[in-house]
Amino acid sequence: MPDYAHFDAATREPAQPAPALACDSQTHIFGAPDRFPTRPDAAYVVHDATVEAMLDMHKMLGIERGVIVQSTAYGTDHDALIEALHIAGPGYRGCGVVNDSVDDDHLARMHEAGVRGARFNFHPKLKNALPTPDEVRRTAERVVPLGWHLKLHMNGIDPREVTPLLEDLEADVVIDHMGPLQYGLGLDDPHFRHITDLLRRGNWWVMLSNGDRRSVAGYPWDDATLYAREYIDRAPDRVLWATDWPHPLHAGPVPNDGDLMDLLSRYAPDPAVREQILVTNPHRLFCFEDGGIRGE
Repeated sequence: MPDYAHFDAATREPAQPAPALACDSQTHIFGAPDRFPTRPDAAYVVHDATVEAMLDMHKMLGIERGVIVQSTAYGTDHDALIEALHIAGPGYRGCGVVNDSVDDDHLARMHEAGVRGARFNFHPKLKNALPTPDEVRRTAERVVPLGWHLKLHMNGIDPREVTPLLEDLEADVVIDHMGPLQYGLGLDDPHFRHITDLLRRGNWWVMLSNGDRRSVAGYPWDDATLYAREYIDRAPDRVLWATDWPHPLHAGPVPNDGDLMDLLSRYAPDPAVREQILVTNPHRLFCFEDGGIRGE
């Protein structure tokens, strides 16, 4: 396994406070290795990225809600995710990895624990078997009736190779990490144009995350704001934000998560827009049940 950079445990407070009930729409956690063994060929494992460490990071950022996404290190064994959701409480949801090996009983356990999404990983570096078109469709047919959303991780590939698998569905579909953008091409990037076309459909979402990783300019990653602001302008009601803590497969240096919240403030300088991204939108997509949001 490559020696990837470690997350910064000394989370600092962001310059702008988070609104009440703010949500981090993607983190990953790892459980105790003696209880939750990872795959022998896992691309990334960091055992001190526990649910407790994640909650400490969120407390410093002012985050009260979150979505824990199944790490590919566990394949389709969701026991670590299920335990983490029990520890984190009703302000947290899960997003799993479902294929034909996940039987109905396991799916029911996941739903009971708070899982509300299924993620399809097409990133070549993750070392998982890529889902086939038929498997994607079968999974969608199983989870969409439960009210789950579908999630696409497509870093490193052309999104036009994957998104047609789901374009005819009425289900909510989330594109991870701002899409597999090519920063050197600017807004003329055909990948970017494809994603913005999908956003016009009303059921496609985009997650503002990993802007720091995709940046060509480097810190403070101002070239990422070009894309983020376009997404916000085109579909303000279907934009999410996430840290992607503990930043898997990061070659380093890993950004402080307080800096990533400051980057969001540059994406969306208007506090009302940030509240929509951090509170209103995730409340609607992830079906949180621990109280409403202001104005509801």
